[in-house]
Amino acid sequence: MNKVVVTGLGCITPVGNDVRSFWQSLIEGRHGFGPITKFDASGLKVQVAAEVKNFDPADYIEKSEIKKTDLYAQYAIAAASQAVEESAICGHIAPERLGVYIGSGIGGMNTFVSETEKMLTKGPGRISPFFIPMMIANMASALVAIKYQAQGPSLPIVTACATSSHAIGEAFRAIKHGYADAVICGGAEATINPLAIGGFTNSMALSHSNEPDICSLPFDRRRSGFVMGEGAGVIVLEEYQHAFDRGAPIYCEISGYGNTCDAYHITAPHPEALGCKRMIELALTEAGVKADAGLYINTHGTATPLNDKIETLAIKLALGDMAYKLPISSTKSMTGHMLGAAGGVEAIAAIKALQSGIIPPTAGYLEADPDCDLDYVPNIARREAITKALSLSLGFGGQNAGILFNAIAR
Repeated sequence: MNKVVVTGLGCITPVGNDVRSFWQSLIEGRHGFGPITKFDASGLKVQVAAEVKNFDPADYIEKSEIKKTDLYAQYAIAAASQAVEESAICGHIAPERLGVYIGSGIGGMNTFVSETEKMLTKGPGRISPFFIPMMIANMASALVAIKYQAQGPSLPIVTACATSSHAIGEAFRAIKHGYADAVICGGAEATINPLAIGGFTNSMALSHSNEPDICSLPFDRRRSGFVMGEGAGVIVLEEYQHAFDRGAPIYCEISGYGNTCDAYHITAPHPEALGCKRMIELALTEAGVKADAGLYINTHGTATPLNDKIETLAIKLALGDMAYKLPISSTKSMTGHMLGAAGGVEAIAAIKALQSGIIPPTAGYLEADPDCDLDYVPNIARREAITKALSLSLGFGGQNAGILFNAIAR
């Protein structure tokens, strides 16, 4: 089996449009929440979101192509461009050995909304000829593949909020088993529009608060739901010897992946946390490691009442007494929930924590919940000598994904 390493990172997020600014925001505990500016939200119950700021697609895409590309795909191309540039993989790999696994939980929803409005007000003859390719959820992966002539395996995964983590995990397996030498992988999402905000609000998933400083409260007793985020997180995975031989920058190794389903409910997690527990165990087992004081867990941590309770239970069931001794945090307390992009940016947070020895905090945490009784690194980043980082993602439909990164022996 091949060893797989991380050689490039890229992100577009509500707290920074590159990895440096994103990471600086996290370790300073700065959130990206504010009043919705993308549309008039005055008629909605929820009027706060975690929007990407100051993003210019022309920095990454030809101007003639921008209007043909949904915002979620623009974010994906931007994040992929950053990761590929850092990895310097171009010119060092055969096209058929380079893959792209970039998913989206929903795809081009902004395009879907705008073209539906156009049809209703102006008639079907005014629908854009680019409507379908702009909307479909595989197009971010396809556009990145076209940009880099990646002719190898392509798998744009859709597993709701676990999308990015599954994409990274399946990319890891593709390289581990020899189907590719490198894969550009992660996820992207752009769903801050009236239809998505209204839909998530009515499904009782979004935070009740319209106060930016207290709207996203993972593991806190006051939590009432997540805050909608947007953006993309993409990493480059590469076979170790291939990366070493070309002198590539190597962040860490990815060595474990857990993929399970609760098979219980379309939105609620299993009350006994069986699927999430087993996902954690599978990731650790594949990596051949045990949970010890060197492990950090970046949780899914959505700030919904059920998720945080059940995810805490899963960690305790999987790790036993060790669960109480580990630093655990939710960076959604700062980025909001980026849906299909969440696992990508959280993988980057886990990798940066492993690289720097700094654990990002759970911002805004003030009131303890008896059902959430672990060490959530409240409010202030912490220095820890960690050797492993586990990133967890849970999606509607009971989809569970966990990816384990570890420091690589030099």
